[in-house]
Amino acid sequence: MGSGSAYSTDVLVVGAGPIGLTAALELRRRGVACRVVDKLLEPPQYAKAVGVQARTLELWEKSGVLPAMLDAAVPMLGQHVYRNGDHTATIEMALPPDMSYAFMALPQYETERLLREALAGLGVVPERGVELVSFTQDDDGVTAELAGPDGPETVRARYLVGGDGAHSTVRKTLGLSFEGGAFAEEYMLGDVEVDWSIPRGWSVRATTEQDGKVVDVLVCIPLPGHKRYRMSMLVPPELSTATPGANEIAHGFEAGRAPELHHIQAVLDRLAPEPTTARNLRWSSVFRISHRIAGAYSGGRAFVAGDAAHIHPPTGAQGMNTGIQDAVNLAWKLAAAVDGTAAPGLLDSYDAERRPVGEEVVGRTVKAAATGIRIDSTDPFHAVRREAQLLVGYRGSPIVGPVDGTVPDGAPQAGDRAPDARGLVRDIVQFPIRLFELLRAPGHTVLVYAESDTTAATIDDVVAATREALGDDVHAYAVLTGLVDAPDLQAPSVRDAAGAFREAYAAADGTVLLVRPDGYIGHRGTVADVAGIAGYAALVAAPAGSRVPVAG
Repeated sequence: MGSGSAYSTDVLVVGAGPIGLTAALELRRRGVACRVVDKLLEPPQYAKAVGVQARTLELWEKSGVLPAMLDAAVPMLGQHVYRNGDHTATIEMALPPDMSYAFMALPQYETERLLREALAGLGVVPERGVELVSFTQDDDGVTAELAGPDGPETVRARYLVGGDGAHSTVRKTLGLSFEGGAFAEEYMLGDVEVDWSIPRGWSVRATTEQDGKVVDVLVCIPLPGHKRYRMSMLVPPELSTATPGANEIAHGFEAGRAPELHHIQAVLDRLAPEPTTARNLRWSSVFRISHRIAGAYSGGRAFVAGDAAHIHPPTGAQGMNTGIQDAVNLAWKLAAAVDGTAAPGLLDSYDAERRPVGEEVVGRTVKAAATGIRIDSTDPFHAVRREAQLLVGYRGSPIVGPVDGTVPDGAPQAGDRAPDARGLVRDIVQFPIRLFELLRAPGHTVLVYAESDTTAATIDDVVAATREALGDDVHAYAVLTGLVDAPDLQAPSVRDAAGAFREAYAAADGTVLLVRPDGYIGHRGTVADVAGIAGYAALVAAPAGSRVPVAG
């Protein structure tokens, strides 16, 4: 098909797991038509990915699903560590004061259910039992062949997103490499209840070691419910499956026998910190772990995200959270491309920004699987922020502005995550608010900080220049100190009553921050540098008046 061909939908999303559902939700929030297909007839009911990081919670706040997620979750307070029967450590999840959210546990089946409910509210229901058989693409779109309960179907879409897991049809069809290796160990998972005395919200890691090597292991992650845990253990010989071939991607659940309650009880009898009985087995499986990363995250108009792009050990609960960030990063760019407002290089930046993150996560989790999560900084909170994925950033990305050399070291720069700030005061609202409450819109947000009446008088002009460069859907806020009097200001304003914004951003009078739709800073400058705003806009947006859809 050539130019002008009819489209069945704007974006076809393959895979209805957390990554595909997130991509679809973010697309629909921006008015993009999409379909979600998944070859499984029913949503899996397993507690695979359980740990949810603070950065994911920040993104869920933006998308509006956070309250439901919090209602369904259990807090992760810390871990009790046992070695050869001795209680060797109690690791408490001490958090830096600037973090808005702590760690939590939520079974993957609940995450998916709540994402599906949010997506249904926007008019999209995943189509179950529908498999992507093949696809081709040209300069204008993607033609996909599907097979489902009603027979074969041809779908024409502008773009294709593969959130279809480690064995991704999208990745294989694109011919993308998936280099890496596999771990020799085989594990079993069980979702069970126990009757021990360990308090709610605490995980357990117990090992038996010989000659410095772990020969037996039990890891218990708390789940919602009464003393319910997802337990991970080595597989006993009677459940072991055949070793995969060198070129086989051995990651995820195996087709062999599922563990039974007595298999889990046997491990508990050896390793549990106190005598306990397992009961009410909800789900179990045998699984293997590999570490691989795609050679590219896209090909033409087709993209891969989540396990389709990177797989690695579950250490630190990085996998699903990394994939969700993939989907959020990609979706706002796809929405701009569908709308015809994207700069030519915007979609290319998905691979440029997200693949280095995937490479770092794969390398770090492989090392942590052998040595544990490392405290490798003099900052006691560095490892916490890293594991919470709050240190992920895109400095040097082709679509962010230059680093501002005039601000202090460590200040948020273009490419960094936009931090929260508390204690803001807004007219009419009779309680303090947080900055993140102002950053929930699906588009860009411009923040202008003023400590003087003279600077405040320029804010409306800065906002007008930003909207001229990026479009009328830009949200704008003036952040003022208590000394500023700006009665004629048209932009919405908040007062930095506690100085938290100034501190979080190392802001000075006239600081301008452009926050991208995914919550990262695209540009940092001043009210005197309107050209800098236009320079950033040229990286991400088509010129004003030009709304020609870009090629993928």
